[in-house]
Amino acid sequence: MDTLQAMGILHDYFRAPAGSVAIDWAVGPNGDWHQHSGTSLDDHAADWFDGKGLDPHVVLGQLLAFAAAAPFDPRDVGPVLIWPDERSWPPREEEPGQESPWDTGMLLHQLPDNWVATLAAIEDEHLPLLALQWFDVPEVDFADFSDAQDTVVSFRTLARRAHNQGHGVFCKTVV
Repeated sequence: MDTLQAMGILHDYFRAPAGSVAIDWAVGPNGDWHQHSGTSLDDHAADWFDGKGLDPHVVLGQLLAFAAAAPFDPRDVGPVLIWPDERSWPPREEEPGQESPWDTGMLLHQLPDNWVATLAAIEDEHLPLLALQWFDVPEVDFADFSDAQDTVVSFRTLARRAHNQGHGVFCKTVV
């Protein structure tokens, strides 16, 4: 079992026409997590998949580096936090209280458009090599090679549909 899953960190990847819509679907109306009422992405007929412990920064970032035939650098521009608002974090001496969105254990990131385009452009003949490279990444524990390849296909499929519809791809993280 992957360390991130053991810690209870889960990631759902989905597409939405805009960041505001993604926030409404994943968090609640206008980002009001009190109004979420337990609805899921399915309740909004969202196009999504369970990325389990595949975080959008390091693990997905490495797949993108493999797909772009470039070295992975975690300092490169990656997913952008769109919820909670970073400005809502209290001063450094304080911790967020229970009424803070930071206490919900939920984060919502938007993948950069160039990441979505790179994922959408993955060709069938490149799938085995990408899956093999990604399978060896120490930060993730795929069940087997076919699990890694199926996951690459899931990302590619979501990215292609998002790209074709002019949508963004988002990652809802729950701790």
